[in-house]
Amino acid sequence: MNQDLDLRDLELLAATAESGSLTAAAELLYVSQPALSQRLTRLEDRLGMPLFDRSGRRLVPNAAGKRLLVTAHRVLGEIRSATRDLREMREGRDRRVRFTAQCSTTLPWLPPVIRAFRERHPEAEVRLETVPDDAPVPALLADLVDVALVTKPDREADRVALTRLFDDEMVAVVPRDHPWAARPHLTAEDFAEAHLILFDAYDQTRIPSVPLPLPHGARPARITTMPVVTDLVIEMVAGGQGVTVLPNWAAAPYVATHGLALVRPAPAPLTRTWSCATRRGPLPPHVAAFAEVLAEHLRAHPAVSARP
Repeated sequence: MNQDLDLRDLELLAATAESGSLTAAAELLYVSQPALSQRLTRLEDRLGMPLFDRSGRRLVPNAAGKRLLVTAHRVLGEIRSATRDLREMREGRDRRVRFTAQCSTTLPWLPPVIRAFRERHPEAEVRLETVPDDAPVPALLADLVDVALVTKPDREADRVALTRLFDDEMVAVVPRDHPWAARPHLTAEDFAEAHLILFDAYDQTRIPSVPLPLPHGARPARITTMPVVTDLVIEMVAGGQGVTVLPNWAAAPYVATHGLALVRPAPAPLTRTWSCATRRGPLPPHVAAFAEVLAEHLRAHPAVSARP
């Protein structure tokens, strides 16, 4: 069974899922409906399973189709983005700054940074990027992003330029009525019966694995890893599904809105240094300006640093 996919397969899948019918998809792709139907049949034959179910007159992606759609949207989106970027580069209009922030998808501090930056470079565009495995340093080296806010150690960190911004404390995040909420701090033994919910960058089956943000010797009873979506982890904790450990500035905005408490996970503070990372060497003026504004803002206002 040949399972190779090509770009036309992904276009067919995306167009059919979007339009709900092969006739409408054929119009989107400027091909005939019979030809598109044959292509879908051949694709499903190669994969050995159907990709759509019929619901009334509509074609609806089934579980296999939905899984393949994730890849289709990612690949087609990257191709569209690359095509646009190349066009802007060819026309001398490349003024983008691709930015990513590690460990957090909650960025209330970012709009003021962008406003200050646009005052200096009104023609520039800031794009917030998501990078694989919450690992911005490899993304910087691969020219997928231009500026990154980083805190986790990375074995390739010496290949990028790091500007220290501020130190932040790691905190255990629990519901307000949790037994830990009244504690001044935790110990390694406290985690022995805990269900810990962490970002999937902490998946311990990965090689190399990222050290858990816990006191030395802590061995949680259970660890569940989830995508790097702060809202998702917070909702799980607020719903009593477990506890988590996050940087203080990522967790603090949720304390009042979600009925949470922040507790030191160890007797002594567990701190991390946040840095602005860029590629080494001369930077385009708009990229250098964004990195400068980011550093100025976060040094003056280190996020939402309410201490537990």
